[in-house]
Amino acid sequence: MTARVYPVEPAFESPAEQSFVQTLRDQLPDDAVLFCNLRFTDRSLRDFLYRHPRWSRGNPRSNHFVALPTTVLPTDFAAPDAPRWLVIDSTETSHAAGRIESALRRTEEEHDAPTPDDVELLVDCLAGTAIPQADLVADLAEREAACDLLTHAQAKVLDYLSGNPRVEIRGGAGSGKTWLAIEKARRLTADGQRVALMCYSRGLAEYLRRRVLTLPTRQRPVYVGTFHNLGISWGVAPGSDDDSSYWEQQLPETMASLAEGLPAEERFDAIVIDEAQDFAESWWPAVLAALRRPDDGCLYVFSDEGQRVFARQGRPTVPLVPIELPENLRNTKQIAGTFSSLAPAQMRIRGGSGVPVRFLPCAAEDAVSVADDAADALLDEGWPPESLAVLTTYSRHPVQVERQAAGQDAYWATYWDDDDLFYGHVLGFKGLERPAVVLAVNGFRSEERAREMLYVGLSRARDLLVVCGDLELIRRVGGEAVTRRLTSGPPR
Repeated sequence: MTARVYPVEPAFESPAEQSFVQTLRDQLPDDAVLFCNLRFTDRSLRDFLYRHPRWSRGNPRSNHFVALPTTVLPTDFAAPDAPRWLVIDSTETSHAAGRIESALRRTEEEHDAPTPDDVELLVDCLAGTAIPQADLVADLAEREAACDLLTHAQAKVLDYLSGNPRVEIRGGAGSGKTWLAIEKARRLTADGQRVALMCYSRGLAEYLRRRVLTLPTRQRPVYVGTFHNLGISWGVAPGSDDDSSYWEQQLPETMASLAEGLPAEERFDAIVIDEAQDFAESWWPAVLAALRRPDDGCLYVFSDEGQRVFARQGRPTVPLVPIELPENLRNTKQIAGTFSSLAPAQMRIRGGSGVPVRFLPCAAEDAVSVADDAADALLDEGWPPESLAVLTTYSRHPVQVERQAAGQDAYWATYWDDDDLFYGHVLGFKGLERPAVVLAVNGFRSEERAREMLYVGLSRARDLLVVCGDLELIRRVGGEAVTRRLTSGPPR
């Protein structure tokens, strides 16, 4: 055991700062908590707690230190508001914790030492789990804007590839693939090409459609939707949702035959596919046949092999220039760190620092009810309903079952409903995100794809992730690195 550190992965300004924090952490007792990346003096900390709605314990015992881990101070050092006993230089880092304890004892007559309960409440206040709603909503908007700026910077990738008509862009969760797919489709359309932007899942297709509607009319691809709905728009009779042979084989084969007979004006100059790892090999002939020039027409696909959650296998049947996106841009460092060991390649985590991931241990069969309680608690904390999603890994949430009974279109409309949180399954939520996600690990239909499903579930939250489930099941599926991350935060 060592002292807890918040955030889990601090952002350091220099190697010297990082080394000092690690040295101090090693010296502190196990029940200590070390906060980084917060700018407080003892006075401003007291002011912050005085205004905080959950803090009612008065002024904590505190003091303001300065650490200069690469500097040796002269013996006659003196500075305003910084007596020598409140400054640690490089000769004293080996016993920094002792210096801090000694300084705090000098103030023991002013304020009582915090109790263990005081410490946990202080952690909650400083970790941001009790932000008033107005501040929380503003913080969420600021985080989204920061993520969007990072994601938009990825446009340079498309600039470099402008002369390549056939490309596969690979990237892990949070790398900005969907934004790039929309941007590539927009650019091709603006150049006067007839473009199709497609994917496999209904939810992602509806997201793409709504995003495209925000573009100027002349920059909107002529088709935006699922691969299968393209065939239905050509006249293929719709099939039943539970007829897998229709969707996997019959419809794609019929699409390929129909596409060859389509007039040139109904085919496409370019096709852009998001979440292309969902496409079976038998679907690619229909994709290529839909191009006006099947042999060399423009084809851009965006994929993440780590999110291959369906049993079907397949790769594009034509050569594509492979490009890797090595950075995670959209998850906080705490969330990205939780699923990073499941990604197909190591990624640099550039998302901002956030609050710790919360893990609520429970049996798999109890995960949904525990997740409901956790979602209610987030609403009580001030999280807006439209910022929340409750996802399951095995059987669907009863609310999802009820909403899907009204039809898929009505169900997916609830994703954009501001009045209630969204209930979904990780299989249908690929390519989507929410500021906060409560993940109910309520088992897996088959552990053959369980690792990929866990990866998808853990990566859907942008700012706050709550995981409910059996730790041993998660360890068996995701490995020791995931469970270590989940259990490194504050106890709940």
